[in-house]
Amino acid sequence: MITAFIVLAVVASFAMPVFAQELTRTPSHCIALAEAPGVEHIQKASYDVDVARETVRLHYVAHASFLIRTHGGLNMITDYTGFVGSAPFIPDVVTMNHAHETHWTPNPDPAIPHVLPGWGPFGEGIDHRVDLGEVLVRNVSTDIRSQWSGVEENGNSIFVFEVAGLCIGHLGHLHHEPSEEQYAALGRLDVVMAPVDGGFTLDLATMTRVIKRLRSSIVIPMHWFGEFTLNDFLTGMADEFQVVEVGSAHLDVSLGRLPSRPTVMVLRPEWLRAAE
Repeated sequence: MITAFIVLAVVASFAMPVFAQELTRTPSHCIALAEAPGVEHIQKASYDVDVARETVRLHYVAHASFLIRTHGGLNMITDYTGFVGSAPFIPDVVTMNHAHETHWTPNPDPAIPHVLPGWGPFGEGIDHRVDLGEVLVRNVSTDIRSQWSGVEENGNSIFVFEVAGLCIGHLGHLHHEPSEEQYAALGRLDVVMAPVDGGFTLDLATMTRVIKRLRSSIVIPMHWFGEFTLNDFLTGMADEFQVVEVGSAHLDVSLGRLPSRPTVMVLRPEWLRAAE
């Protein structure tokens, strides 16, 4: 395993600037299936700067929750449970899945402008396409195992965030390999957050196959319940992927600095905290 200690910026305040919604989005290549450019390069940053232009900050909060923050100050939380720490801010967008209570909340703060559940009426799924100018948030529905070993069709969503020319995907509580139609709808994901628990979602062999099919430049493991489970996944990926222990909860990503070799970036979860 290659270890890289990356010092990445964390903003002292998460308030959204008024100009954020006025920014335009750099077109992504999610559906183009083209190879992403870039060489392996990780840039250090101080703790008192905002997100750079054409860059996205990813912060692993807990379990399957990530903060995705843009240059314009948009804040998005994946698999939102209602609690992300002591930071006093209201996200602009939250996505949720309801396979388990640790991936959603029935009572999201009404001040959140965009609350996106990954399911609709039983079996019907749901379609989201939220264009905020700087970022487009969309989803692809998949099935989940329901109670008593049944199946809830379209009960989970893979959410895709198109921002800064990047396609960032969050697999949610994925319970089956996507179909050809679902793979086509997802397109090429530059960055993917993947559950690697090995059983509650997918077995590791299937999850590894899904990740390799998505052709992501960066894979961020999530939904692991201990070092043994995480290391089991990393061992299975080491033949084709470089493995980097980031040593932090944070990662800044830009299209021009994607690694030249597919890389698993291991982030260590950390609650968002109020500025001291």
